[in-house]
Amino acid sequence: MPKSTLITGCTGQDGSFLAELLLLKGYTVYGLVRRLSSPNVTNIEQVRDRIHLLDGDMTDQSSILTAVKESKPDEIYNLAAQSFVATSFRQPVLTADVDGLGVIRLLEAAKELVPDARIYQASTSELFGLVKETPQNEHTPFHPRSPYGVAKLFAFWACANYREAYGMHVSNGILFNHESERRGLEFLTRKVTHGVARIAKGKWDHIELGNMEAKRDWGYAPEYVEAMWRMLQQPKPDDYVIATGESHSVREFVELAFREVGIEDWETYVRTDPKHIRPAEVYTLCGDSSKAKRILGWQAKTKMPQLVKIMVKADLERVGA
Repeated sequence: MPKSTLITGCTGQDGSFLAELLLLKGYTVYGLVRRLSSPNVTNIEQVRDRIHLLDGDMTDQSSILTAVKESKPDEIYNLAAQSFVATSFRQPVLTADVDGLGVIRLLEAAKELVPDARIYQASTSELFGLVKETPQNEHTPFHPRSPYGVAKLFAFWACANYREAYGMHVSNGILFNHESERRGLEFLTRKVTHGVARIAKGKWDHIELGNMEAKRDWGYAPEYVEAMWRMLQQPKPDDYVIATGESHSVREFVELAFREVGIEDWETYVRTDPKHIRPAEVYTLCGDSSKAKRILGWQAKTKMPQLVKIMVKADLERVGA
């Protein structure tokens, strides 16, 4: 029989790539989706007829229980989250409920109904926040700098606790920034590549950004979902940093994006607005994924310059003439 999997957040960037990967591997895929008046299923449109969509919400225990009962998953990938850091400062309680307590709800449902299921929790480099060392690895102390990071820290330790207390196969993927042509427009990288494409086509005259000196470790999302799957194929659960090992500034990303469309005097088209500055900034993130390479056989192939090319090309095609 094919394996069954439940993916929360299956309509997002990572969820859609993961669903495609697992379908290729012969899984029966169930996806938990929130009931919205206008569901956003664009990312899964090409495989929507092959995914069993289940209504549910990470703030509603009964819907999670129902989804787990119906899917009877061998593997659970929890990718659902309020994942925009800026929003977490404006909606900290909602962020804590979805990203923190939502994980407990899912773990409890799994413990009760499918205790042998293997579970992946989408953790984040935002746990490191005010970094204590560079690069960051699985032993680097955490110091989150946003309500999002704090909620994800709660979830990280909840997963470790359920693993130790109940013997559940729960792994945390501490993923550094990973982007793609499916990234939401509210996120920095898509805001840049979408804006650059519109400027190149004469439809906009500028984009507004925040801290240009912040440095991030940017990788390509389809490669990162492969790492998620590999974690759940291991005999023992564990936590892994997933990253490229390279750090680049926002300024570098922006300059490369404009260069892709032949614009050299890019500063003319960029405005800095204080409203895009975080109340507590995360200045530099750079991951050491040597453990993932050693145990999972995983390493990033696509680095930041190639990632920029992929995203700008896709946005130019979207914007059109």
